[in-house]
Amino acid sequence: MNVRGAPALGCVAAYGLVLSSQEKKFSNSKSLLAYIYASGQTLFSTRPTAVNLHWALERMKSMIKVIHLKEKTERGRLKEIREVLEKEANKIYEEDLKSNLQMADLGSKLLPFQGGTVLTHCNTGSLATAGWGTALGVIRTAYRKGKIKKVLVDETRPYLQGARLTMWELHQDKIPCELITDSMAAHLMKTEKIDAVLVGADRIASNGDVANKIGTYNLAILCHYHKIPFYVVAPTSTVDMNILSGAQIPIEERSHKEVTHIKTYAIAPLNSVARHPAFDVTPVVLISAIVTEKGVVQPPSSHAIKELFNPKKI
Repeated sequence: MNVRGAPALGCVAAYGLVLSSQEKKFSNSKSLLAYIYASGQTLFSTRPTAVNLHWALERMKSMIKVIHLKEKTERGRLKEIREVLEKEANKIYEEDLKSNLQMADLGSKLLPFQGGTVLTHCNTGSLATAGWGTALGVIRTAYRKGKIKKVLVDETRPYLQGARLTMWELHQDKIPCELITDSMAAHLMKTEKIDAVLVGADRIASNGDVANKIGTYNLAILCHYHKIPFYVVAPTSTVDMNILSGAQIPIEERSHKEVTHIKTYAIAPLNSVARHPAFDVTPVVLISAIVTEKGVVQPPSSHAIKELFNPKKI
């Protein structure tokens, strides 16, 4: 959890391969490639739910395959492998930052209100991406346009990314915000006016089901009951076109100590049995729109998501 946030995981995975290619001396390209592939497997195994990590590793590997087909001296191939990997990692980083800004613009246009109150979950800002954010990026841009006057922030138990990270980012931008416990959302939706809920995603299935930080599904159900728009903001690199639905998304089970403890302090009796699925899956029927850098999918569907990758030619 030193790195968290699906887009950030993709960027870091790419640079991880760059570092692995540089951390040792290799006599030939074959041994270098073997070491890079082994490093890729290690990186891939760290976080099974966020697809951006796998997407970035596959993209880096595809560049290696192209290099390997070229006729070069061993010294030249070693140098080119390292240079191409670093160049591709930089591109992944730059593209993510660009997509952040594109999503922020598209998402802010999607909000029909002025001076509204929105609620967000987990952390989806500059700390989770290449620099601006997904859902929090939309909030930043919408605030500058006067569309948002206040942000309600779920603390996001058990790891408290909302309390520790999102609140910090909003304070840095001087955006009015209030921290709430996850269990307060229903009460506030009933008693106060909440205009929209914006969240990120760790993986989106081809049918539009969304895996995100645990507690997201709860919010989607509450929004459906209270007739509040529920928006998911994520780059197309988060969309996994190889799976048909959210039922195929692996859910990472993290240490039970993150539930029974806050840092080193126990908040439950010692030896308590606890569960910690780190993510849940929100069915597409509960999602008002998915905002990507390539466009807004509203309402989300298999056909509409497919169109993002294969737009009709006019």
